[in-house]
Amino acid sequence: MKLGLYGINFGPCVDPEIAARVARAAEAAGFDSVWTAEHVVLPDPRTPDSPIPAQTPLLDPAVALAHVAAHTSSIRLATGIVILPQRNPLVLAKELASLDVVSGGRLIFGVGAGYLRAEFEALGASFDDRGARMDECLDAIRAMWTAEKPEYRGRFFSFGNIDAQPRPVQQPHPPIVLGGLSAPALRRAARCGNGWYGFALDHAATEAAITGLRAAERAGGRRSELGRLEISVTPAGRLDADAVARYADLGVDRLVVIGVGGSADELLAFVERSADAVL
Repeated sequence: MKLGLYGINFGPCVDPEIAARVARAAEAAGFDSVWTAEHVVLPDPRTPDSPIPAQTPLLDPAVALAHVAAHTSSIRLATGIVILPQRNPLVLAKELASLDVVSGGRLIFGVGAGYLRAEFEALGASFDDRGARMDECLDAIRAMWTAEKPEYRGRFFSFGNIDAQPRPVQQPHPPIVLGGLSAPALRRAARCGNGWYGFALDHAATEAAITGLRAAERAGGRRSELGRLEISVTPAGRLDADAVARYADLGVDRLVVIGVGGSADELLAFVERSADAVL
């Protein structure tokens, strides 16, 4: 079982010194990865579907992970997740290729379709066709990262006769992890993802999602070169050895625990407890 730490760009880790300390501690304790959250903006006043108050400090994922990269040597750096349909794929491809380069090839590119209509509207991004936009963004980013002469022609994005260097260190590209529990999200992950990520799931919800993923894989369309779909889950509820074993039995490869603590010392203690429980 691999172990990831969620929240390296918010809470106490908004302080860059604390983020560096926590990331180094996680690396030393055997965590394989640190993960970021993303919301560019949040509704104010808070709406029932908004996960946190709008005044919550939340660092940009690429900036936070680049900072952590400079203070660590081996731990992987995961966006968990970037809300892809809100982004320009060429700008994002450049940002994250740069992150993969400065980190020595440690990026995990986690993406999702998003769910806050108010956020999309504020950014001038279409909410209703976000699934189709996400598919095009993924194809466009892969083209920018892998094609000798990048070109893409789609409904929302179209380009050719361009290039952008450097390319990511990881070849053919950093692992792409797709999040989401909807049927389209599970089909997308099964079809073209290197991994899938489920957030705040208990054992029953995890089992249902993995069942859906395996059914989507059997239905066809997954490229053979992608290999096995890696499963990452942020667990819900108390995490002890028995709970870890149950997630493993379901086929989970990585548990991404939410950092608990309002101070650096509390977070560091949480890192140690989690490593003891999982590793």
